[in-house]
Amino acid sequence: MSLQTDVTKRRPTRTPAMQPGRSTSTAHILLVDDDPSLLKLLGMRLESRGFRVTTAESGRAALSHLADDTPDLVLSDLRMDEMDGLALFHELQRRVPGMPVIILTAHGSIPDAVSATQQGVFSFLTKPVDRDELFAAIDEALAQTPTTRGEGGEMWRSKIITRSPQMERILEQAYMVAASDVSVLVTGPSGTGKELLANAMHQASPRADKPFVAINCGALPEQLLESELFGHARGAFTGAVSQHEGLFLAADGGTLFLDEIGDMPLTLQVKLLRALQERQIRPLGSTKSVPIDVRIISATHRDLDRAMHEGDFREDLYYRLNVVNLKLPPLKERAEDIPLLAKHMVAQVAARHKSFVKGFSPEALNLLASSAWPGNVRQLVNVVEQCVALTSTPMIPEALVSQALAAEENALPSFSEARAGFERSYLIKVLKITEGNVTQAARIAGRNRTDFYKLLARHELDPGAFKPTAMPDATS
Repeated sequence: MSLQTDVTKRRPTRTPAMQPGRSTSTAHILLVDDDPSLLKLLGMRLESRGFRVTTAESGRAALSHLADDTPDLVLSDLRMDEMDGLALFHELQRRVPGMPVIILTAHGSIPDAVSATQQGVFSFLTKPVDRDELFAAIDEALAQTPTTRGEGGEMWRSKIITRSPQMERILEQAYMVAASDVSVLVTGPSGTGKELLANAMHQASPRADKPFVAINCGALPEQLLESELFGHARGAFTGAVSQHEGLFLAADGGTLFLDEIGDMPLTLQVKLLRALQERQIRPLGSTKSVPIDVRIISATHRDLDRAMHEGDFREDLYYRLNVVNLKLPPLKERAEDIPLLAKHMVAQVAARHKSFVKGFSPEALNLLASSAWPGNVRQLVNVVEQCVALTSTPMIPEALVSQALAAEENALPSFSEARAGFERSYLIKVLKITEGNVTQAARIAGRNRTDFYKLLARHELDPGAFKPTAMPDATS
């Protein structure tokens, strides 16, 4: 699966350090102040230095600019109506983690400065601002912000293909957090490329020369998953004929990617939380703990907020894993990427199987771009592979794409989808039999009432809709 980038517009590369008085490389500064005259004066001063400046007269207005063009640095007044500078800083960090922010205030004080810098504000300057002091703070903030790609250039994201502004913002955030060891939770529908993004962050991190190890937490039974993650000693259980080190140790010094973390059993969630807190693990059947050095990136397509409220996911583990959240959009929300992805994929598949295939006809590309893609990029890969396998012409025709899309619609669902479908059908049947009596329904299902209510909530089923008076509406 591939999401690669075809970026025609690149941010200029900065020099590692910029001296006061020296022209900078058109770094973009978002200037925020509710005083229009000061906003204009300070904007002119920054532009005279060579900066590209966007101005906003409120925190809300500043946030609206993020959707159009992410700045390199935000320079904001502290005291503003509705949203002050610190509130703006916290919202910026939520949306663009690592964005450097400098706060200006005419009401400067030591407590204000200490509080701001402790919360992560890069610098705190008092008005009237000294010109050289301001430029020195800006230069230092820009020099320490990880926006240059170094010798590797864009290689860290070379497998991610996109021209979508939404994806570009996500990649910018991913690069910013890659340099640190904070835990990242990647969310989004199945097939959107969560593992690919995790691998890209690993490649952009200081751990790039160490292993990237991935495991699907929903694909293995509990005991096997525990052994795979933490390892086991010889004789720990039947069949454990030798020692097994586990993936935490296999990823030592590198990154461990926990895919489908939302499907991890609760008992294992406790052990994972302890490992993350203590930075050590204890293999199954062992009495000794082993220190670990791994960066954790996890992913899920589930709504973990809802899972927490239903008691299926530990709140303390959620906050440990979700220090930074990167949410990947479904493919239908980045339709501009579909032709780009399709062309890239067909070239790859054709090179392996049918070198005479050159691409899709314009009509075929239009059909691809206008399709819903419920299976996202993973489904697009399948369609492209089918089309290349079946085509007898250099340009894949629209009819063949239509045939492949129809075949995908009739294909077997994934195991998770099939299980969810069975669960819902079973619950509906039991509720119909018991006429919405949850106690009886839970007894038939062999579950306690609390678990049964959780299942109903997960599938958005209301027992009241199955009462005799409600049955005509419930089954319509």
